[in-house]
Amino acid sequence: MKDRKTSVRLLTQGAVIAALYVALTLVFAPISFGAMQVRVSEALTILPLFTPAAIPGLFLGCVLANLLGSAVLLDVVFGSLATLIGAVGGWLLRKNRWLVPVPTIVSNTLIIPLVLRYGYGVDLPLWLSAVYILVGEILGCYVLGELFASVLLRREKIFGANRPSR
Repeated sequence: MKDRKTSVRLLTQGAVIAALYVALTLVFAPISFGAMQVRVSEALTILPLFTPAAIPGLFLGCVLANLLGSAVLLDVVFGSLATLIGAVGGWLLRKNRWLVPVPTIVSNTLIIPLVLRYGYGVDLPLWLSAVYILVGEILGCYVLGELFASVLLRREKIFGANRPSR
């Protein structure tokens, strides 16, 4: 019975994370898409610190947000894969809170400039596009993500047994 409860809890957490990612991306759509972007939803990329359900939740949320945000197919596929890579990397680095956002920042900084160039025809030098994405990811993942993590670490039983130590 405990395994079933755990499965339901993880499925529910993943679904809520996906829904939040979609909602935050679309509510803040003017700054979520484009050559210079800060996705407020990227604050959720800190969640692998708390639960493995964040991995599919972030991935699915990104896929849906890109589809609903009228992204091109290249962005839906590779932008979402960048988020998946980041979420898996964050989970693997969860023992150090400050490293959790790094894989997301790196994967998006390397992948999204190529998506912008070849999917949207953004005519910026790739290095400049990478700098813009890097700045947006630092703001979303580190600044907003760490504020979010600080709030969650003060709350008891949000993520059950997966809650990390301070």
